Formats: sequence, C-alpha cells, structure tokens
Amino acid sequence: MKLNDIKTIQKTIKKSKKIFLMAHKNLDLDAISSCIAMSYLLKKINKEAFIIIDDKTNELGVEKILHEIDGSYEIITSTEVEEKLHRNKRKNLLIILDTNKKDLVQNKEVLNYFDKKLVIDHHELGKNSIYEGYQIIDTESSSASQMLVQILNEYKIEVNSNIATFLLSGIVLDTNNFTLNTNEETFYAAYYLTVFGASNKKVQYLLKQDINHYIEQQKLLTNIEIVNDKIAIAKGTPYAIYRREDLARIAETLLFFNNIELSIVIGKISKEDVGISARSFGSIDVEELMTKLGGGGNKQYGATLIEKKNISEVVDKVKKELKKMEEK
Repeated sequence: MKLNDIKTIQKTIKKSKKIFLMAHKNLDLDAISSCIAMSYLLKKINKEAFIIIDDKTNELGVEKILHEIDGSYEIITSTEVEEKLHRNKRKNLLIILDTNKKDLVQNKEVLNYFDKKLVIDHHELGKNSIYEGYQIIDTESSSASQMLVQILNEYKIEVNSNIATFLLSGIVLDTNNFTLNTNEETFYAAYYLTVFGASNKKVQYLLKQDINHYIEQQKLLTNIEIVNDKIAIAKGTPYAIYRREDLARIAETLLFFNNIELSIVIGKISKEDVGISARSFGSIDVEELMTKLGGGGNKQYGATLIEKKNISEVVDKVKKELKKMEEK
C-alpha cells in the first residue's frame, strides 16, 4: 500500500465513531484474521467496533479462532446493525475487508445503511465492485492480512501473540505456504509477526482440516479435463457443496502438475450457486477471465460466483471465454 492509502484509512477512521467490519461470505482465515486485527486496532484507539458475521457454519480454522476470541470482540449479525448505528449517519463507517464485490460480502443489504464505506482488499476491482466511498486496493499484497500488518505498523500498534498468529495464518493460507503471490513485503510481514510472537505451530493447527472434509475435497481431483495441454479444469459433482476455500486449495494443488499453466476449479457452493476458483503462474491472465465471468482477482488468482446455473452450464461458459481469450 502507498502512504497516501494509509493516510486515507487513518483520516476516515478518525472521523468515525462507530465502525462496522464485514468480509466475504464463507469466511476463511485471511478474512476473519483481518477483521479481528482491524477490530483490535480500533479498540486500541478507542473506537467502537463491530464485526458482522452471518455465516451459519464455518470452516474448521475459522471456527477455532471464533471459539478462542469468544467474548473479546463485538460480533453481530446483519440483523443487529441498524440498532447499533450512531444517530448521526456521518459518524458511522463500514469497512469491507478481503473482498470488494457486492455479491460476495456477508450481506449486501448492509451496504445500504452506510454513507461512508472503506474497502481494504488485495483483489482487482470489477464491474460488481463496491465503488461508493474509498477503495484501498493493493493487488501486490498476498492477502488482506498482509495489508493489516502494514496498517498496524503505520499506527505503531504492537499486537499480541494471538493477533500475530491469526494474521500469519491468513498469509500462509493465501500464499499456499509462501509458494504463490509473494513479494518482499510478504516475507517482511511474516518476520514482523514472528517478532510479536506469532506461533508457526499454532498456524499449522489452524490450518488443519477435518479428514472427511479433506477426502471430499480430493474427489474434485478425480474429475479433471485438460484443455490445450496447459489448462486443468476440475469439476465437482452436482450433489456436493464445497466451500470457496476448498475450490481455492484444489486450484493451487493443480498448478504443481507438469505443464499446467492455469487451473480452474468449479463446484457448487450452495444449492443454487456455483463457485469458480482459478490460479495461474502468470502466463494466462486469471483476472481477465474472472472479470468476464462476473468476478475478479489479479493476474495469478481469482474467483467468481455464478447464480442459478448448473455445473455443466458453467463449464461451457468458462470454455467459451477461454476460447475467446485464445483467439485474441
């Protein structure tokens, strides 16, 4: 992030009394950790902060963190937002973390309550992005957690070992253990967090998965189609519901097979919605593909959600877009 971005964040926060934090649906370690770290920061500067979570179920690492912090932070559902608002609308601020898409936030209706919005994210903006208010977008950052490290550093706020560990887990998750989307700032952030007591052992504990869930994930690897000898498309079954992070992990795994330059994983993330996660080493522009499909990302990774389509229809749509890109 640029220094001007940090100043915008500081100025916007300073003018606000009540600050609400919201990340994407189906929270992962990066989303929950950046929300908690921002809430920690706000408490340190005497701001009233609320984390909005509507998810009914959580992936195992997120569940562990929520259990650990129970009672330490003000966590509410979107139905409680209205009653918590300051009477002066200008004193309310909504900070959106780890996404910039309206359809991906915990509850897009919450956006209507706020005149002041601040997006802090590492994904590319697209046609469905939140353009009201300020957008602090750093596609060079590996994760929202890495961005929070820089913000905390600029505020000169020392974090405790738990916050440091949570943020490190978010970075490890989004970089696939420092193998993707890293730069010198990513490694500095990891060093910074270890100085404040981040535990690598605890990070691995947070990343541990349920074995039955892991087996379900691996089934995606049994239905792969190779396109043009360099693109791997994995398809879930019509009956299995996956989490967004499941699709992302499989996409990252596929990149490590010989000759694969782009991986695309398609699966249902709800009864009516199909999710797509894609990864590339950079030779094929993921952001261009995902934007055409209604999502976003950057050159190396991206995702989208397609409503009320079956998996076969989505696969056909993806192939058509790939063909258009190839013909350019």
